[in-house]
Amino acid sequence: MLTEQHAVYSDLPGLLMLMSGDEKHDPAALSTLDTLWVLYDRVLDVSPDRTDDPERDRFLLSKGHGPQAYYAVLAAKGYVDRDSLATFGSFGSPFGYHPDRLLIPGVEISSGSLGHGLAIAAGLALGLATKRGAAPPPPAGKARVFCLVGDAELDEGSNHEAIALAGRLGLDRLTAIVIDNDSSSYGWPGGVEERFVAEGWVARRTPSSDHAALAEALDSPAEAGRPKVVVVETDGKANGWRSLSDSRRGATDAQ
Repeated sequence: MLTEQHAVYSDLPGLLMLMSGDEKHDPAALSTLDTLWVLYDRVLDVSPDRTDDPERDRFLLSKGHGPQAYYAVLAAKGYVDRDSLATFGSFGSPFGYHPDRLLIPGVEISSGSLGHGLAIAAGLALGLATKRGAAPPPPAGKARVFCLVGDAELDEGSNHEAIALAGRLGLDRLTAIVIDNDSSSYGWPGGVEERFVAEGWVARRTPSSDHAALAEALDSPAEAGRPKVVVVETDGKANGWRSLSDSRRGATDAQ
């Protein structure tokens, strides 16, 4: 990741602790934490001083409810002031319960209403392909589009249309990231990645805890004419919920 910030992964719990008031979405937030960190630390070609650069990578958080992990990573990487995270959820704060692209530097889309991000990402990838030519595939780090969705979010029908369209049009600048914490009501035969493979996507699967493998899967060169999906296995929402709630309780007990 191209950044002058020297934050480390161990800084994130302290940043998360600054935000309270939306504890019901702590598990959803924590399920994305490792992926968001790896993206901004090792993969995305974007930085706080290049948020309007037309050659930047675009990251879209479609799974926009419970954005505390997103805000923590943005603060760690210098997009927003760390201390301002303490205003999370309060009147007049830019840090709402859903991210707002007009209020927070580096946020590409306002999200939270599930099922929209992947279609927007496909449109962005199509625009980049139209502007630069669809082939050959992009050099590493040049104007790629990444979109993070939840496995349960894929129950929304609009995602099926986006998956089919991206495959048919060969949008090889597009990478979908699916957080698989076994939350989907319906699932998919053979695993969630098979839904994408059936439409011509390249699929990878990796655990969220292996940051090196996750970075390699996300940053691997595109195959010409094929979008990519990376399914990220997490330990489930419950473990993250217990971890953060224990931390909150410990901080309260210490006061």
